Amino acid sequence: MNNTLRLINELKKSLSVEKNMGYKNAAVFGGFSAFAVSSLKKIIAAMENKKGSEVAVSQVSEMITLLSGYVEGGWKEKEKYIEELMKCVYILEDCLHKTIPKNKSSLQFLKNVGPKRIGLLNRLGIETVNDLLYHFPRRYEDRRNLKKFHQLNDRETETVMGTITAFQDIKPRKRLTITKAAIYDGSSTGYAVWFNQPFVKKQIPVGTEVLVTGKVERRYGTVQITVSDFEVFDGEDFEHTGRIVPIYPTTEGLQPRVLRSIIKRAVDDYASLQEEFLPDIIIDKYGLMKSDEALAKVHFPEEKNDIEKARRRLVFEELFLLQLGVALLRSLETRKIGISHKKKGSLTAKLLEGLPFSLTKAQKRVLEEIFKDMENNRCMNRLLQGDVGSGKTVIAAAALAKTVESGYQGAIIAPTEILAGQHYEGLGQLLEPLGIRTALLTGSQGRSDKGEILRDIKEGRIDVVIGTHAVIQDEVEFQRLGLAVIDEQHRFGVRQRAKMQEKGYNPDVLVMTATPIPRTLALTVYGDLDISIIDELPPGRRPVKTYWITEKMKERVYKFIKEQVKEGRQVYYVCPLVEESEKMDISAAVDLAEVLQNTVFPDLQVGLMHGRLKQDAKDIIMRAFNQGTINILVATTVVEVGVNVPNANLIVIENADRFGLAQLHQLRGRVGRGSHQSYCILVSSPSTEEGRARMEIMQKTNDGFIIAEEDLKLRGPGEFFGTRQSGMPDLKIADIIRDVGILQKARNEALQLVEQDPGLNRSDHANLKKKLIEKFQGTGSYIQIS
Repeated sequence: MNNTLRLINELKKSLSVEKNMGYKNAAVFGGFSAFAVSSLKKIIAAMENKKGSEVAVSQVSEMITLLSGYVEGGWKEKEKYIEELMKCVYILEDCLHKTIPKNKSSLQFLKNVGPKRIGLLNRLGIETVNDLLYHFPRRYEDRRNLKKFHQLNDRETETVMGTITAFQDIKPRKRLTITKAAIYDGSSTGYAVWFNQPFVKKQIPVGTEVLVTGKVERRYGTVQITVSDFEVFDGEDFEHTGRIVPIYPTTEGLQPRVLRSIIKRAVDDYASLQEEFLPDIIIDKYGLMKSDEALAKVHFPEEKNDIEKARRRLVFEELFLLQLGVALLRSLETRKIGISHKKKGSLTAKLLEGLPFSLTKAQKRVLEEIFKDMENNRCMNRLLQGDVGSGKTVIAAAALAKTVESGYQGAIIAPTEILAGQHYEGLGQLLEPLGIRTALLTGSQGRSDKGEILRDIKEGRIDVVIGTHAVIQDEVEFQRLGLAVIDEQHRFGVRQRAKMQEKGYNPDVLVMTATPIPRTLALTVYGDLDISIIDELPPGRRPVKTYWITEKMKERVYKFIKEQVKEGRQVYYVCPLVEESEKMDISAAVDLAEVLQNTVFPDLQVGLMHGRLKQDAKDIIMRAFNQGTINILVATTVVEVGVNVPNANLIVIENADRFGLAQLHQLRGRVGRGSHQSYCILVSSPSTEEGRARMEIMQKTNDGFIIAEEDLKLRGPGEFFGTRQSGMPDLKIADIIRDVGILQKARNEALQLVEQDPGLNRSDHANLKKKLIEKFQGTGSYIQIS
């Protein structure tokens, strides 16, 4: 059931994305329609034999047939397809809920949880009782300190207990009802207030003994509490007051106290049934709580130190399972017999000897690490980190030359056609003089051109293929792939990496990124890869001077732009980030380009670049900018990666506080590539402390690794790289900044355990293996545990 519901939820999400993207069949890698058909077939297979699902299965089968025309359909037709498919999904969802057996893993088994509340819980990613147990509080409120009304502090959140003696409804204006209860606490009377909740009179009638929690207001000798929570005192355990109370992330329509009650039932009935899966030796070594006790106390602690003890256990288990999955993958990868490349070859030597510059010490060290891996008969899986402009492309060229001289083909894939085109030109200049045949393969190429390239790849007439996601498509067949290079790895998913490896017989894989990754995050997201770092820039590179200004200083910026253009330089002008909408951002870029061209710089040539331009138009604009006929290039973040114009020495970024640190650093990396002093001007009036902190960090340092660490502190690991994209399960309680010590311990234990029992086949590891499979299910991971 869980897997089928997951498929339905993923299909719903993709439908929404496809609609927002304008029905371009691009919501999912590989094409939305293909994904939809594949998902529907899997759902049918899961529901075919379920009683009462015959009508739904029949309708889905018809939908699959209809979807064959989606790709060729017009905008209106596609809109209709999406509407019909959404109806189909709702039918499936309804049918599935009717066929769910009411077993102990089903939310319907819980008291007072009906279909409406199940829908609200599903919004929070809660589909089973187990999900409820692992839906952790985001904070706690200590409501144990009961006071009398006369002891309450003004404007503080307090808890008081007493008996309701009277109710009054006040209606100061239309659509506002204030319900006021008089409460006697044994020595004095105070008042509790609810807004637009007249029904509380029925829930707690006069004479009821209650505990109320809320913000205190003292006025004209009376004490009043605006109620945030209340509970009837019946002599039993408290849930909402009179204790340390958990505060949970919730969703619209699901009141915090209702969610708390549901979780309390789940904890009382099911926490004790949890099987312990951590080995006893680890529990004893680190003094960890048992699983059932930790789950009970993290939700409803009796004392404050219960919270930290329970959290420590749950953080350890989460990071341990994560590191164990990564360690198992690494173990499988390192056991794969791969390709042994030649130790020495003339092509690589010629390439390095013909460079017009000397490699840095860091480049030489990294090249040695990569060559050593390639010469070994084990598969290379290496991550190459290097800041913007550190010289990763030369390393990739040398590795590709090595695979060609060893009798194999190479491939390099990039996330955008602009970057793929840049690589094609740059690598072509290095490889073509050596007789290495290169080709560019992208999604926008014509069918006949692409067909010829595909034939040449398959028959071995092309040595190195440079392209976008198009290289990963099923239609691309290599004669003998020896090395796959993946640039800007975080723009791809782990599945794409795995798919690239399937193009040959265990080819070596080199993953590159110009977005420096903090060590703690690298251990988590890329723990299956060996890591090489280029930690120095080529000699002669001047650091980019960065300045943060407000809107009031724009006239000075315009003057500075004119001065730089007069000296022969060129400028990037990045338009404001409007919102998470490509359409809105493009509109902003068009407006900005018009203002700059017609009003501010009528005597200069202003160009415009954004993601929705056709590839031919992009090529024309970039060629003009490269050749210097465009003075100022207005752009969206499409220029964030891969654009290389050495003569451009100034970048202006409007609304800079709306960008993340990593993105700002990438944008700044578009300049500083020539011999002239370069500048980055951040135009921003941030309204938050975090926004101001980002601007200050950008001014202080050009070091990508320092920026990455600061970015991680400001934004947290969840936003740095999406866990879905990395193929890792979500972190529900661990914080890899705060919990870095636990992360290291968990990693060491995981590596040691995999070394002792690589398949987790020992009887005392049975529960652990079961939990690990459950953890990695449905994450999009290619970690296979069986």
